[in-house]
Amino acid sequence: MAIGPAMKALRLVVGLILLTAASQLSFAQQAVATPSSTSSDESHVQNPPVPADAPSDTENGTASSSSSMNLVQDPDEASANSTLEDTIDAEESSEPPRRSLVRWNEYQGPYFTARVGGGLLLEVAGFAQDHNSKQQIGMHPDQRLRDFRFVLGGKLFPNLERKLTWSAGIMYDGPNHQWLIRQTGLMVALPELWGHFFIGRTKEGFSLNKVMVGYDGWTMERATISDATIPILADGIKWLGYSPKHKFLWNAGYFNDVFSKGQSFSTYSSQVATRFVLLPILSDEENKVLHLGVNFRFGKPLDNKIKFRSRPEAFPAPYFVDTGSFPSNSTRMLGYEAYYRPNRWLLVHVSSTAQHDPLVHGGDVVATYLFNDATRVYNTVGGYFRGVSPRRSVFEGGPGAWEAVLRFSYIDLNSQTVRGGAFARITPMVNWHLSNNVRLEMAYGYGRLNRFDLKGNTQFFQSRIQFTL
Repeated sequence: MAIGPAMKALRLVVGLILLTAASQLSFAQQAVATPSSTSSDESHVQNPPVPADAPSDTENGTASSSSSMNLVQDPDEASANSTLEDTIDAEESSEPPRRSLVRWNEYQGPYFTARVGGGLLLEVAGFAQDHNSKQQIGMHPDQRLRDFRFVLGGKLFPNLERKLTWSAGIMYDGPNHQWLIRQTGLMVALPELWGHFFIGRTKEGFSLNKVMVGYDGWTMERATISDATIPILADGIKWLGYSPKHKFLWNAGYFNDVFSKGQSFSTYSSQVATRFVLLPILSDEENKVLHLGVNFRFGKPLDNKIKFRSRPEAFPAPYFVDTGSFPSNSTRMLGYEAYYRPNRWLLVHVSSTAQHDPLVHGGDVVATYLFNDATRVYNTVGGYFRGVSPRRSVFEGGPGAWEAVLRFSYIDLNSQTVRGGAFARITPMVNWHLSNNVRLEMAYGYGRLNRFDLKGNTQFFQSRIQFTL
């Protein structure tokens, strides 16, 4: 992207931030003036419905009418402060923030409900390369429009006993200069089968970090092995199940390219993906989650050819590792993942391999810490983490939420006659969550690329601003 369009986009972001600030300050003033005036319709908009057999907040003693302070923190607010979430709809990980502070983008009707959302993400990056790195790949400082999308979602026939939700999304694909249909489809709740079924375009379900919406992640980009081997979207049907009694969840899906053939993300003619997760530690009271998962995937590459490639966790950078296209009639993938969230810490270890004849592999290890009494909510139905929701946003006079992150990642695409290169990177970074809708990111990275019979070192200097609605 040229500097002119980037600056226009930056001015747009600043305008959106100011609009968000005005909306949030207005809402905060209204909440203080009329702490007990929230209608049942408004509370339904702010929070997804809970199962009929779930304990209410008043039963847990979280609401009281004897104190003005407790009146301000109504049951909906208490629910928003929970660190676990047990509902899901067709938007899956792209669901709206748990504490919505604007409502003009929502519609509640007798036959359907709708919520308009969106996202805008800008990135700037600079690089410092040693001699070998310059010989491997030429790089220059740059700024890019990383993501720009519109999303819609809601319920169909909200008075039906069975929950039926819908989603639709469209995104501008900057590198290819085209618009893409994102998460779009229908989800129906089937408690008889312990979960939900989604039909349409969605994430395959392989890898927690890949399932999460990119705006909610703790790092700027997903692990290099994930981006190299797992398509971002697929068309098909997916079953998401959860057994609270056994603390076990799963998702399984079948996908094909009948409708997506020719689009940039469609590299397989068909694929099957599954994920199984145990939750041996799951406590809202102690604010602890231990997620242990295993992922399996089998795919038939389009035209019996496959290519793995990935950027070095910097979108303005060129591809560092790239196998080029090589013959393959099938791929088998196996991935392990472990996530432990004790209070404000989040510890992550992920490992993944993909093979047919050549074997490629990679993974990452991450530690994050959230300041300002913030934490990441875990969704027990989808098996993923939500974005950070500050207790007091900057626009309400608070500090927002600061997050310190340290990550090590690696990818090895060298196997037999396939020579895609190997890359490792360590990244300390800081995230400032100004509110549910605005986030600033600052990162330094040091990476080492082994490719073209050279070993080159590169330093990365990156910053991002993102806005979501």
